[in-house]
Amino acid sequence: MENLDFGKCGGLIPAIIQNAETRNVLMLGYMSPESLEKTEATGLVTFYSRSRNCLWTKGETSGNYLKVVSIHADCDHDTLLIKAIPEGPVCHTGSETCFDLPDKASGVEFLGYLQDFITRRHDEMPEGSYTTKLFQKGINRMAQKVGEEAVETVIEATNGTDDRLVYEGADLLYHLIVLLTSKGLKIQDLVAELISRHKE
Repeated sequence: MENLDFGKCGGLIPAIIQNAETRNVLMLGYMSPESLEKTEATGLVTFYSRSRNCLWTKGETSGNYLKVVSIHADCDHDTLLIKAIPEGPVCHTGSETCFDLPDKASGVEFLGYLQDFITRRHDEMPEGSYTTKLFQKGINRMAQKVGEEAVETVIEATNGTDDRLVYEGADLLYHLIVLLTSKGLKIQDLVAELISRHKE
């Protein structure tokens, strides 16, 4: 990006990070010209750490990276808004956001919570869990379940009730997230793809 004013904050510029999916504000960090350049080059949000005096890619130790969707400057060219897809909790406390917002997910935010829950099931494989059993049965069975739920969703859409359509659609979405997780993907990857296709 050109013509940014890094002088107002001693060579740094504040960067507001927003969840590109839910539009929730996730955190505020500071960028130097070098960290912004790295952010644009790698597609991962990289700040300048004022405490350590070095570049810091969010998630480099936790794995909870912030995948850049878009970068926007404000009208004064001294603040950035970065829309990103988080790959896990953003705050060091384990919360989705560094701000004091309700932890309980609602609306489309719940999909991110559900993705994290299914990922934990994949990592921990607790006994007795239905999700664990799906992972243990392998990719073919998981793919088959997605197909079965898709057919049931279609049946309810054409010959069923709205309540049953919602029920089967939820089953389809759940099993799709399980399948994605088994392939090392996340529902956020689908969101990023949809965002890339979207035209205003």
